[in-house]
Amino acid sequence: MRPVALALFALSLTACNAAPTPATPAAIAPAAAPPTAAVEVPARTAAPDDLAAAADGDLVVGADSVWQGDPATCRTADTDVDDCLVTAMREAGASADAVAAATRLIALGSPGYVSAWREVEGVGHAQITYPFRANTNQGLWLVDADGRAVDVDENVLPAGAVRLRTELQPFLAAHPDAMPFAPAQAVGTEPLPDGGVRLRFDVPMRTCHACADAGTLALGYDFDADRHYQGRSVIALRDAD
Repeated sequence: MRPVALALFALSLTACNAAPTPATPAAIAPAAAPPTAAVEVPARTAAPDDLAAAADGDLVVGADSVWQGDPATCRTADTDVDDCLVTAMREAGASADAVAAATRLIALGSPGYVSAWREVEGVGHAQITYPFRANTNQGLWLVDADGRAVDVDENVLPAGAVRLRTELQPFLAAHPDAMPFAPAQAVGTEPLPDGGVRLRFDVPMRTCHACADAGTLALGYDFDADRHYQGRSVIALRDAD
């Protein structure tokens, strides 16, 4: 798949195990609060697209977006990491696409850069490195044929999800403080009708970073035969073995 224009968007969970209805793209929203039974949200939410000025023109993600430098000089108390990261990348000869991707991540409040690119079943995988985070330093964007991307670690179980599917209630009732913790782990693919593909990911459910897994949230990201993104669905929410 050639490099594609990226329009970031957030998606809430669908209400069934079948391949979900196509969702409307929007800007990635901030991480949701831990799931609770007291809050009810619609099955689909969209964040305002206020990031148009974060990069000059369409953001292109592909092999040219990769930067493998070291922003170690930006890890000082008196340094603005946003400006420092962009400056370090430019001084190290990063491509315009790489700088644009980092600029968009900064606009999202998560300074980082695309550190690797590959394709799985025709779907772009942009590995993201967040060098200034205390815990999870790696992430992943799935990029479809239209240039739309979804962050596999973003808002995967919105507040109020217990109201969306009765199958979630037993786990969340038994573990009311459990929440998804990045990074999501790719666990394989499966074919869908008419040439489509589902990319499957497991997300650990914990009560804290250092805590043992209370369970696993299994998600599917569906793409049609032309690798247009169709949506995300919950496959299972199960207790730890």
